[in-house]
Amino acid sequence: MLFPDYRPRRLRQSEGLRRLIRETVLTIDDLILPLFVIDGKGVKNPIPSMPGHFQLSVDNLIKTVKTAANAGIPAIMLFGIPDKKDPLATRAYAKDGIVQKTIKSLKNKVPEMVVITDVCLCQYTDHGHCGVVDGNVIDNDASLDLLARVALSHAKAGADMVAPSDMMDGRVAEIRQTLDENDLSRIPIMSYAAKYCSAYYGPFREAAHSAPQFGDRRTYQMDPANAVEAIREVSMDVEEGADIVMVKPALPYLDIIYRIREETDLPVAAYNVSGEYSMVKAAEKMGWIDGSKVMIETLTGIKRAGADMIITYFALEAAELINGSK
Repeated sequence: MLFPDYRPRRLRQSEGLRRLIRETVLTIDDLILPLFVIDGKGVKNPIPSMPGHFQLSVDNLIKTVKTAANAGIPAIMLFGIPDKKDPLATRAYAKDGIVQKTIKSLKNKVPEMVVITDVCLCQYTDHGHCGVVDGNVIDNDASLDLLARVALSHAKAGADMVAPSDMMDGRVAEIRQTLDENDLSRIPIMSYAAKYCSAYYGPFREAAHSAPQFGDRRTYQMDPANAVEAIREVSMDVEEGADIVMVKPALPYLDIIYRIREETDLPVAAYNVSGEYSMVKAAEKMGWIDGSKVMIETLTGIKRAGADMIITYFALEAAELINGSK
């Protein structure tokens, strides 16, 4: 029997050989840990649909961030849960808002950690939408000033990066201009550029208390069936001044991550969202999968598709495995 000159199995015979030819390597430097902060002291509310994650008061959040820093994780993404809500999301840009207070504490206690803040209105509005509501319509242009105020308040509090997730047209340009006019041109923008209207966000909405009170978000978040539109969305955000572009969710949109990576030379982020995390945790609890192996395979696949950084609820667990401590 004749064999080809090249036998792929030759280079799979040992872990050392496999390491030598490995094309994609997941590192701790790739990971961003999302965290939820809430008012109070000593608060650590379990999120039932996201095992291992909590709504944390500032004191407990700082403990978690110190653990992340010790594990080598370079950045966190911060989501706030306000003490009250109103139609114009005033607590989102208040000087004494939950995110603003948390940023100041973090930069004081864990200065080496990169603090990225989610910029949106949905957690702070009584209607749960990501923009200003006029009747049953989301008013895009009326929302831009509020979003820019939120980003500016985060930057003034000490955030290292702002990440608008609202999907209003023109918000990156509005935020960039506002930051620049306030001597904050050094603050980068990570744009949720291709954010799809996804059913995978369910656990997050429980965690952040951000479910819309009427309708849905299909008029501003992207149709899951569309790919070419994602290229347009990313191109627009790049032109408006985004420094990093994001695809969200990650797993059902690996093709989009790949296409965006091919289209732009900017860093590409991918958000391994709550539903993706919770499904792995549920299957692991049932004994159907090896959760740790699925986690690493998932994150490696996202990086292989083209992501330069991954926002993931697995960050601490993944860091432990990569460090060899689990």
